Amino acid sequence: MFDYRLKVFHTAASRLSFTRASEELHISQPAVTKHIKEIENQMGTKLFDRKGTSVQLTQSGKILYEYAEKIRNIYRDLEFEISKINEQHKGKLIIGASTSVAQYILPEILAKFNAYYKDIKIELITHNTEIISELLKEGKIDLGIIEGESQSSFFDYKIFKADEIVLTAKADHPLAHKALGLKDLYELNLIFREQGSGTQEFIQNRLKEKGINIEDLNTIMQLGSSESIKNYLLHSDCMAFLSISTILNELKNNTLTIVDIKNFSIERNFHFILPKGDQSEMIKLFLRFVGS
Repeated sequence: MFDYRLKVFHTAASRLSFTRASEELHISQPAVTKHIKEIENQMGTKLFDRKGTSVQLTQSGKILYEYAEKIRNIYRDLEFEISKINEQHKGKLIIGASTSVAQYILPEILAKFNAYYKDIKIELITHNTEIISELLKEGKIDLGIIEGESQSSFFDYKIFKADEIVLTAKADHPLAHKALGLKDLYELNLIFREQGSGTQEFIQNRLKEKGINIEDLNTIMQLGSSESIKNYLLHSDCMAFLSISTILNELKNNTLTIVDIKNFSIERNFHFILPKGDQSEMIKLFLRFVGS
């Protein structure tokens, strides 16, 4: 029911990328641009500013994004209010989530889920991708949400949400507005996540595909969370590869920025990781709720 043009805008604004919006919505990038232009013409204002290969919301764009989020939630509320009529749901669901998902994406979803299904108790366990997979294998959680790329024959996987990993620095970094080449990475001071992190796995694999061994880069430090890395960047001239989902507020507040790397991107999907076979009604309900 969500107005389609508004959905296109909301997706582009959430991802801060017309390319990511086109992939997530399964339409062409020119189609994304066309829908955005139609809204801009209708409202008589510019919604995005282009910065190299990325885009930033204008002040008008930020206001529209806030209202688009409210409208999307109203439609979602309407659909679930109707769907829960005459339905009773009780029980407990134990979810394991990798750190970035648990910290930046799930809280809003779980709060909304609890508002609809107060008799379903949720327990959220947070670890890196490797440990979440082990917990599911041991039957200690009902389902997982992970960042990692490796997949096991023990589980079924479903796409949860699209994401992109971007090179990030403080907004006033000397290289903030320059487009780098891949070889420039050898000259940078970099902060990375710990081994076992799904984000770290993606970065390592994508760089390896381009002939860059992460061991040859100048790693200043490894930190155990995106939050600690973000705070470190604010006080140094180091850079780090971070999920765009973890830095949306900092981008909007202009404290961190994305540093473009020519002809290189790290795109991925967060995945639900599920036990093989038919799922419980509780798991099916949660998957339906988040739109998977």
